[in-house]
Amino acid sequence: MPFWRLYYYFVWATRDREPLISREIVADVHDMIVAKSSFFRGQVFAVGGIEDHVHLVVSVPPSMALSDFIARVKGSSSHWINHELKLPYRFEWQAEYGVVSFGAKQLDLVTDYVRNQRSRHAS
Repeated sequence: MPFWRLYYYFVWATRDREPLISREIVADVHDMIVAKSSFFRGQVFAVGGIEDHVHLVVSVPPSMALSDFIARVKGSSSHWINHELKLPYRFEWQAEYGVVSFGAKQLDLVTDYVRNQRSRHAS
């Protein structure tokens, strides 16, 4: 099994930044993002966000392009949300996303930042 230490911080939004991720479904949405990321061999360290966007801290294997990884996570999670949660509206992510890499020394700082998104946006 290959060894790697590659850390990425992804951010993406709902369609038109609409507040589609209600408090009632946020745990399910985040759990599905973790499940899909793990399915595509990502090691998830944190997921956070609010009603209109998501933050993900993950290590992605070097054998997968970052654009492929996030496209698969976003596509499969929105498909699951629409088919399993039976929402009264169509759930969609925006096509765009942001990603930055960072080193192992910043992992705790970045994961704390992501886990505290709700309180950061409350002020």
